[in-house]
Amino acid sequence: MVIEDIAFRAGDGTALSGWVAKPKSKRNLPIIVMTHGLSGLIDLGLLEYAKRFVKEGFACFAFDHRNWGRSGGWPRHESDPWQQVADMRDAITFAQSFAFVDKDRVGIWGTSYSGGHVLTVTALDRRVSCAVSQVPFTCGRRNFDLWVSEPNREAFMAALLQDRDGRAKGKLPIVQPVKTAGDQTDLWIQRVDHTKIYPNELTIRSLDLVRTYQPDSFIARVAPTPLMMIVATEDTMNPVEWQIEAFQKAGDPKELVRIQGGHYDLYTECISEASDAALRWYSEHL
Repeated sequence: MVIEDIAFRAGDGTALSGWVAKPKSKRNLPIIVMTHGLSGLIDLGLLEYAKRFVKEGFACFAFDHRNWGRSGGWPRHESDPWQQVADMRDAITFAQSFAFVDKDRVGIWGTSYSGGHVLTVTALDRRVSCAVSQVPFTCGRRNFDLWVSEPNREAFMAALLQDRDGRAKGKLPIVQPVKTAGDQTDLWIQRVDHTKIYPNELTIRSLDLVRTYQPDSFIARVAPTPLMMIVATEDTMNPVEWQIEAFQKAGDPKELVRIQGGHYDLYTECISEASDAALRWYSEHL
């Protein structure tokens, strides 16, 4: 396997960076564009998926979302879903330019927040030949209510107004931790972040933007592009019942894969099972 760091420009000029992994000495390869979740970085586990895909003859192109990790952009650690969707479409354009790639065989793979992006991008962009959406975020309204619970909502909205006023005056954005000691995200980061690169902060505007984003409203338009959705049966971060409800709106060809475990298990002990399912789908349709 050959791995190369690489960068490209988004439509507005923002520098986006990541890596390409591919088999040695092959041309006309299908390629899979890969992105991580809301606060995830590609250096936290995506290479483990890519190694499995490359072994079976696929090239992989993974990049950090703008404002995160290796990529440029400001404010740092802010996730704007519609900017990320636009960036994924620019990444498809860039991936098609590689000399070793068959530009008519482009797949996309996303997990959690970017699992939702897979649904949106595939519905909007017919250059996508095959899609895998893993433990996806599907409904911003519901997720906001889940992540910002009722007892904390008044304080959050007050902080959001303070943030808006502060930004208008040139102050730094207000951020909050993503994980706290012992929660699901913390336990995952303890297992995978060996070089301590995870920033553990998210602008509060990112959570406000969550409410503007409804990938489940796009899923009926994914067909006829083949869609696999991989869900974790005990997922409470993006509740599994919401994912299955969204999947039922999709047209054929489609497949739902259920894997026993929680949201973050698909990044650790369930990688083999999840990647095998995705590989089967890509091998059949890409």
